[in-house]
Amino acid sequence: MRAAVFRQLHQPLAIETLRDPEPGSGQVVIRVGRCGICGSDLHMTEDPALGARPGDVLGHEFAGEVVALGKGVERLRLGDRVSVVPISSCGTCPSCLAGEPAWCSQMALQGGGYAELAVTSERQCVLLPDSASIADGAIVEPLAVALHGVMRAGMEPGAKVLVLGAGPIGLAAAYWARRLGATEVVVQDVARYQEERAFAMGATRFVCDPVEPVIASDAAFGGKPDIVFECVGIPGLIAQAVEQARVRGTVVILGLCTRPDTFVPFRALSKELNLVTSAFFKRQEYEASLDALNAGSAEPRMLVTDTIGLDQVPEGFEALRKRTHECKVLIAP
Repeated sequence: MRAAVFRQLHQPLAIETLRDPEPGSGQVVIRVGRCGICGSDLHMTEDPALGARPGDVLGHEFAGEVVALGKGVERLRLGDRVSVVPISSCGTCPSCLAGEPAWCSQMALQGGGYAELAVTSERQCVLLPDSASIADGAIVEPLAVALHGVMRAGMEPGAKVLVLGAGPIGLAAAYWARRLGATEVVVQDVARYQEERAFAMGATRFVCDPVEPVIASDAAFGGKPDIVFECVGIPGLIAQAVEQARVRGTVVILGLCTRPDTFVPFRALSKELNLVTSAFFKRQEYEASLDALNAGSAEPRMLVTDTIGLDQVPEGFEALRKRTHECKVLIAP
């Protein structure tokens, strides 16, 4: 099979021919139909702490068709179209049984989507309904990540919400916040590339003021929001979010920041803020995200701005390191 392979930090991915994977017990082989390029994939090729090794095939937002079955596979059949939950686990511990495989002691992240074929366990596969496309299956994961963040916030209907960052996770957070009852959803970014898309996905206002972001968000709300979702992941954004949230409000950290950061704890303490971190998702949230697509919700599909072939991946991957009009780029191996 052909795949886009990680070889070295700070270097473009390489298109190579690898051996086709074979399924072990309880596993299936997927012919990858679509795989999303995630910001965390970009981080993995830059930061040694995130564990990418030479020879790895990245890509955890993928969906496709079952083309081979391992021993013991009972639920799936050849030809089934599935979206893959990219978290492997034991499947039997209390965390797994509660639908939270991310907290299993044997948890590992699933990659392999930047290739023509990928192997995964049967229990990680969620069947796609007839109304959902393979491309839909590839955006379920970022939708679930955002939904988990909104649930972690404890948001109540009528809430005023500020979303920092108009990338895929930020826009998906805006979508879920509005869908779950927020009356005001302001999306704030340092550029206007995604302004139209933000409104289409549920934002009630878009704010762009890189110089005075706190003053700009205060003006948008006529005060302070109840919840601030930090969906960027760069130093300084937590401190900014603390300033933007209301007294006894909530700041949810969804952005993946791998660099040292600081903020003044007293600024949060003086407001009695709730500082909440959010990572991964529950199985139930993954399935709820697929249900939203199955129900015909058009907004999440607006995340996808381009689809590229495998040969275009090295160049396309590098281009995403800089802010452009692109939002979610899918790979069609």
